[in-house]
Amino acid sequence: MADLSDQRLSRIEEKIDKLSDAMVSLARTEEKILQMEKNSQNAYERMNKFSLKLDAIEAKVNDNAHTVGIINKVTFIGVASIIGAIVKMLWF
Repeated sequence: MADLSDQRLSRIEEKIDKLSDAMVSLARTEEKILQMEKNSQNAYERMNKFSLKLDAIEAKVNDNAHTVGIINKVTFIGVASIIGAIVKMLWF
């Protein structure tokens, strides 16, 4: 009888040990998941900051493109005027 009780207690202890190991494993897994979520949130926040910076840069580029377009037109008109004046002086 004592032998059966010892075997039964031994099996119960093994099951409790396995449950304990499983709980520890679940806790570690939960910590890893929480850390991954935290890292994901940090990455998301950084992407949002980069997106805002990119929007600001895009606005500046559009303003600069407009300014360069005006400068190109003024330069073209100036060069055409100078060439026209030189041609007029030489042929007339």
